[in-house]
Amino acid sequence: MSGGVDSAVAAARAVEAGHDVVGVHLALSRMPGTLRTGSRGCCTIEDSMDAQRAANIIGIPYYVWDFSERFKLDVVDDFIAEYAAGRTPNPCMRCNERIKFAALLEKALDLGFDAVATGHYASIMTDADGNRELHRAAAWAKDQSYVLGVLTAEQLAHSMFPLGATPSKAEVRAEAATRGFSVANKPDSHDICFIPNGDTRGWLADRVGAEPGQILERDGSVVGTHEGAQAFTVGQRKGLNLGVPSPDGRPRFVLEVKPATNEVVVGPKEALDLAEIAGSKFSWAGLPPADPFTPFDCHVQIRAHSDPVPAVAVLRDGELVVRPDVPLNGVAPGQTAVVYVGTRVLGQCTIDRTVSAVPVPAR
Repeated sequence: MSGGVDSAVAAARAVEAGHDVVGVHLALSRMPGTLRTGSRGCCTIEDSMDAQRAANIIGIPYYVWDFSERFKLDVVDDFIAEYAAGRTPNPCMRCNERIKFAALLEKALDLGFDAVATGHYASIMTDADGNRELHRAAAWAKDQSYVLGVLTAEQLAHSMFPLGATPSKAEVRAEAATRGFSVANKPDSHDICFIPNGDTRGWLADRVGAEPGQILERDGSVVGTHEGAQAFTVGQRKGLNLGVPSPDGRPRFVLEVKPATNEVVVGPKEALDLAEIAGSKFSWAGLPPADPFTPFDCHVQIRAHSDPVPAVAVLRDGELVVRPDVPLNGVAPGQTAVVYVGTRVLGQCTIDRTVSAVPVPAR
């Protein structure tokens, strides 16, 4: 129970479905006095109090489990290391993968519980042979199956999503109000929970450090300097402060960050279009394809709120390789590509490499 409206209603529905429910709030911050500011941040002391009030109304036991050390190691430190390596990580994916459906689920099973239920908007279905599959929620506008794409078949076997069939968030808020939950109109959290002020660049500079370096065109020519490569992300346009204008007068965008040489590569917007993405860290959300080594049709989604794109995927040389029908734009290594077949989440990979649809010009 995060302290939000979704998990409160999910807990109430689980009770009404006949389950023996215990509410658990995860203390993830290493600063227990952290306060929430509007919709920024989560897992604060206010959130734990909101969760307890909801649990009291539902009439279920409520506990706070301290996972702050595990969260720091598996999510925060990973986030810092990925940025230091020039990648763009998704901490929400890591939290679901390593905390909510790994550390939390492991502890729950050890204590004799059968499953972990959350307020995510996603659905679990079974095929004709009884195998569990992860699917999109009924309302695609609120669908959160993307951030659950890291779940494995074993984790799906012990997961429940009571909100999956709910048509809209407005209906959940109305239900919460009817139940008397104080969180009925609480804003949804956004941004990175452990950077509640939203200043990711400043936060990283304090932890990764910043060393001046060069900004290069794709052909290797120097067009500017920077104060720290980790402050740049693929697709960024603003804040480049280039000293050499482009020949055609068009703006440049960040195409690549090279931490080994402390260089940032820039180029035209069309160079952000990718013909191929691939990753060696992949998993299947349930049964894998019958023959993943033969190319198969699918859709790929590369952000939580982006539209799925028709694609062809295949397992090749230890990588999940995805070639979209239409080039993907502004995708960076470290992001997660989730593969769908219809409404089903088939699996995912962390993107290791990309192939631009625009060849590198000769110098």
